[in-house]
Amino acid sequence: MTGETTGETTGETTGEMTADGGSARRAVDLSLYLITDTRLCGDVGVAATVATAARAGASAVQVRDPDAGDDEFVVLGRAVAEALRGLDIPLIVNDRVHLVTAIGADGAHIGQRDLDPRSARELLGPDAVLGLSVQTLQHVEAARRVGPSVLDYLGVGPVWPQATKPDAAAPSGLDRLRDIAAASPWPCVAIGGVDAERAALARRHGAAGVAVVSAICGQRDVAAATRRIRAAWDGAVDT
Repeated sequence: MTGETTGETTGETTGEMTADGGSARRAVDLSLYLITDTRLCGDVGVAATVATAARAGASAVQVRDPDAGDDEFVVLGRAVAEALRGLDIPLIVNDRVHLVTAIGADGAHIGQRDLDPRSARELLGPDAVLGLSVQTLQHVEAARRVGPSVLDYLGVGPVWPQATKPDAAAPSGLDRLRDIAAASPWPCVAIGGVDAERAALARRHGAAGVAVVSAICGQRDVAAATRRIRAAWDGAVDT
């Protein structure tokens, strides 16, 4: 989540983000990016899962629940924000840009079929984090035409087969991840089928981080699952 990067990974953190007019966005560590799944979290709950993962090595959190109405989603988002209080870990809202302020989140993430990036940035203002999902080099080129200060990072994938998002695109593989990361002026987060072993592979193919859903949400030991991915990412050798 940085306004001045290349396609290379930077390890654990990204650089300082800047917006038009010189106002600085917060620097955000994308390395282990947890995306919540209410169903998978089950009886443990989303907020408790987030709190445990955050203390075990998650560096950013995106709250996602496509089945929740707006009011229910705000309640969920605020509970997650409370779970992250004092931890200096950013909270990103999936899709619902108009609810970022109500939740008290740090920004939003949008897909190719959601609100367009310029409109999302206008709603968010200059200082919030904004991510965009991409699957192809053509998506990256379209994002570049929007302008470098509109977006802060790209979510790339699914890289591997996954089961948490039924309407996701077909898996693209590591070669496309590498090509997109090399072409992108923003840091890229690999998503889709990520586990500990694949987290290391993603880093070696240019990712600035990995987004994880089922490898943390719903795991019997959330802390241990998070630590495994954290260790794999930290131990990977960039190429």
